[in-house]
Amino acid sequence: MSDQPVLFKERSAKNGRKLGFARLNGERALNALSQAMINALRVRLAAWAEDPAIVCVVIEGSGAKAFCAGGDVIALYDSMRAHPGGPNPVAQRFFETEYRLDYQIHTYPKPVLCWGHGIVMGGGLGLMAGASHRVVTETSHIAMPEVTIGLYPDIGATWFLNRMPGRVGLFLGLTGAALNAGDALFLGLADYFIRAEHRREIDTALAAVDWSEHPERNRSLLARLLRGFSETSRSACPESNVLAHRDLIDQVTDHYCLEDIIARLQPHAADDQWLSGSVNALVEGSPTSARVIFEQHRRGRFLSLKEAFMREIIMSVQFTRHHDFAEGIRALLIDRDRKPRWRPASLTEVTEASVEIYFTPPHDLLTNPLDGL
Repeated sequence: MSDQPVLFKERSAKNGRKLGFARLNGERALNALSQAMINALRVRLAAWAEDPAIVCVVIEGSGAKAFCAGGDVIALYDSMRAHPGGPNPVAQRFFETEYRLDYQIHTYPKPVLCWGHGIVMGGGLGLMAGASHRVVTETSHIAMPEVTIGLYPDIGATWFLNRMPGRVGLFLGLTGAALNAGDALFLGLADYFIRAEHRREIDTALAAVDWSEHPERNRSLLARLLRGFSETSRSACPESNVLAHRDLIDQVTDHYCLEDIIARLQPHAADDQWLSGSVNALVEGSPTSARVIFEQHRRGRFLSLKEAFMREIIMSVQFTRHHDFAEGIRALLIDRDRKPRWRPASLTEVTEASVEIYFTPPHDLLTNPLDGL
């Protein structure tokens, strides 16, 4: 097994064209997105964008368990321990380059197929969200559980959560609810459901496509291919939990006070396994994160994608300089006691002024590093 962070391959296709394959190479860590992965992907994607022979890019993860389980938060934890209170150049570089990579995929000039199998969380969803053709399978498990580690949904979530039906985006941001393939299709986080067993057949079919020199034509050709596999896989797609709960979600989140939302949610969770896990994550998660996520959604309603990333770099830098993010990682992944000591410990103690900090650039970040996107 190669020790390269991402495995790149170019495969021959019809008409003298080529396909570019990028496979995250961190199976043991569920392909957690590292700085080395980010660096490698940015460079190779830029080169493929300029190469006239490359007509389509495929992004996938190693192993059967995960496409990408999120960012490398262990490395972020170490950087926060080394730079308490900031400035934290390691964390700032990670988030800046991650968001640049996500934006690069969102705006890529050629079709990008993302195979979103298994676990897709946090940074993994950031890679998948911007791809032009996003595939989920019966194994896909998608979530944005940042409230449980004292963070908030980043990777452009400010933008795409606000474009989901009704107030579903607010609910997902607050609760980190688990999503299946049916949910991803309903919410616009994926485009096609295809059985996992067809993965290698698709590689063979890609090589046989009558690719052209026109990216828009190639996007259409890729869509046609994937639709064929999707049609034969339809019966295996799980029902959407979000769709089944859509009316309830809109009702209980129709409040301008976070405490009221929680109060309305809790009675419904008692007899509903899917809701129960979601509500527990919100109630037991970081109170500061919950307040910030609530405000993130409200303030992000009319932001462009670029503006969303510019705001998120400020928010992420601020989270690395305050207590709860490192504490959440400690409790979940370092000591694994699952007993985070949040500061403050309750919603009532989180003030408006303390929330505002997360939307305010620190003194050393007055020029936004993503201004040139």
